[in-house]
Amino acid sequence: MGIKTDYKKIKVSVEGTVGWVSLNQPDRLNALQTDLMLEMAQALKELNREPDINIVVLKGEGRAFCSGGDIKSMLESNGEEHFQRMMEAASDVSMTLYSMDKLTISAIHGAAAGLGYSLALATDIIVAEEGSKLAMNFIGIGLVPDGGGHYFLKERIGASKAMQLIWAGDVMNGHEAQAVGLIDHVVAEGKVMAEVKALVQSYQARPLKAMLETKSILRRGQWRELKKVLEMEQEAQWRMRQTEDHQEGIRAFVGKRKPNFKGQ
Repeated sequence: MGIKTDYKKIKVSVEGTVGWVSLNQPDRLNALQTDLMLEMAQALKELNREPDINIVVLKGEGRAFCSGGDIKSMLESNGEEHFQRMMEAASDVSMTLYSMDKLTISAIHGAAAGLGYSLALATDIIVAEEGSKLAMNFIGIGLVPDGGGHYFLKERIGASKAMQLIWAGDVMNGHEAQAVGLIDHVVAEGKVMAEVKALVQSYQARPLKAMLETKSILRRGQWRELKKVLEMEQEAQWRMRQTEDHQEGIRAFVGKRKPNFKGQ
């Protein structure tokens, strides 16, 4: 097995039949930058090609799973080329996670927000600590979900509830997210990795090949829809980046104040 592990912004390790992928920018709460997502896509595709691996776990180093897209990076570069490159990288990660022929698990502690939450929703099973802060909070800066957020929310809770949740942009804890069907397991603070390891052990004692065949049957026919949603999100996000409300949302975020949106 020759899995690459010398990445700069993520950590990759293999333990038996399990691949572990960690977002590794703890000083920035694992905010997502283009380079980090390019590394993620490469690592996930490599793990997917490895026949001896049947489970992949996604987690975050430090105090959070992932705080979402890097706002600082957004402020520093508003050019369309940079934007399109980042969106394509995000779409690649989401599509890869969703279509992997492995069982995928997200282990969430701290924040899982925006694009970071979309990536967690792309996995098969989500485990979160009760004090986690889960939010599809793009609306707060005048944007729409990306990384397949629309598709994954619709798949889990239906279109109407997904729309209301996106519009609200509320932050939920682990129990609240589980109650509406957005995560699968909620655990006490500091216990997420223990729970994930117990789940891994449990799944390894089951007929995983049959389980993954069921995943393929249910998911393969949906790949085209997810791809279309990712394309629509990319187009919509660029349009929203040009709006007055988005610019106000960014200024308010940086200034730590409530935005004054005008619907423009």
